[in-house]
Amino acid sequence: MGPGTLYRHFPTRDALLAAVFQGRLTRLCAQAKELAEAMPPGEALVAWLRLLITHAMTDHGLGARMMLATSSAGVDCWAMLRGAAERLLHPAQRAGSVRADVEFVDLVELTAGIAQATTDPGRAERLLTLTLDGLRRPCDTTEQTAATG
Repeated sequence: MGPGTLYRHFPTRDALLAAVFQGRLTRLCAQAKELAEAMPPGEALVAWLRLLITHAMTDHGLGARMMLATSSAGVDCWAMLRGAAERLLHPAQRAGSVRADVEFVDLVELTAGIAQATTDPGRAERLLTLTLDGLRRPCDTTEQTAATG
């Protein structure tokens, strides 16, 4: 494909980047559905959060910019992402794998923070593991007392 063909399809650099980002986001959302069908709820959510972090680490800040650009171009990226996350979050909450007070935006902000904090996949995995400990249902007070006492 030559530059002329490219510019006929994408009149600006932002239009090209938005198309690439939208394609990646569409695949990420499809993966949420696949994971929901193939794994137990808590495991599916964790697997998808790993994919979300990898996606965000690959973009290096492009995601936030493109979320705004593609939303203004008629694609509601937040709605797509929310639908995918909630497809996994709500069953995980019903199964008792995730605290009931965790919201979609919590997942997005936590994973974005991890992706911004490091470019090392091993470090990102460690940070996700620590984050997941906070997302899980808290122990009841007798378990906490026994663990600390």
